[in-house]
Order: sequence, then structure tokens, then C-alpha cells
Amino acid sequence: MCSRRNFYGITVGCGATIDVKPEHEMEKVLFAADELTGLIWAVALMRPSKSTKDMEFKSFKKKYKSKGFAAGCSREVIERGAEQIGWELPKLLTMTLEAMATCEDEIQAEMRSEE
Repeated sequence: MCSRRNFYGITVGCGATIDVKPEHEMEKVLFAADELTGLIWAVALMRPSKSTKDMEFKSFKKKYKSKGFAAGCSREVIERGAEQIGWELPKLLTMTLEAMATCEDEIQAEMRSEE
């Protein structure tokens, strides 16, 4: 069984993390969004549409608060990421959800072309 250690939450291998502090602004943004995008996608897969495009922030936030849902996605890492870039958590959640919804079609098309 793999154990999960949270230093900065940068996951490698079987749930292990490495202790690399994000220093540059882009590293901080990527750190903040990495865990969060996995959680958003998990919520999307539970929806009838299997999409982020019609997901309302209110329904996503409800799943975010449910510690039992996608328990492997660390809310602590997400919250630490928001803090590192100086954003309130709702701003990070909203902006990441909106960004994923905006580019979902393009990503899906790219994935299909890779098959």
C-alpha cells in the first residue's frame, strides 16, 4: 500500500510526494491548479453530461466540501496553493473551473486525434 506524504503536494510515483517548493509565479499557479483539476474532472465524470461546461460552481463547491468525494484529492494542497498565489479559495476554484470549461472541447478533440 502506498502512503501519501504531503510536503508541497507534488506527486510522483505511487502517491509519494517530493519536497520542491514552488518559487516562481507560474510554478505556484501550476501547484495550485494541479490537484484541483483532478477534483473538478472527478465531479464532471459524475455528471450526466460528463462535462465541465455545464457545471455550476454551487454544485462543484458542494462536492469540494464533501471529504468523502474524491478523497485522494487533497483539499489541503489546493488550499495551500491558493494561499501561495495570494488568492481566496473561491477565486481559485471559480477560475480553474471556468478555464477547464472554456478549453474542454479543444482538449477532447486533441485527445481523440491522439487515439
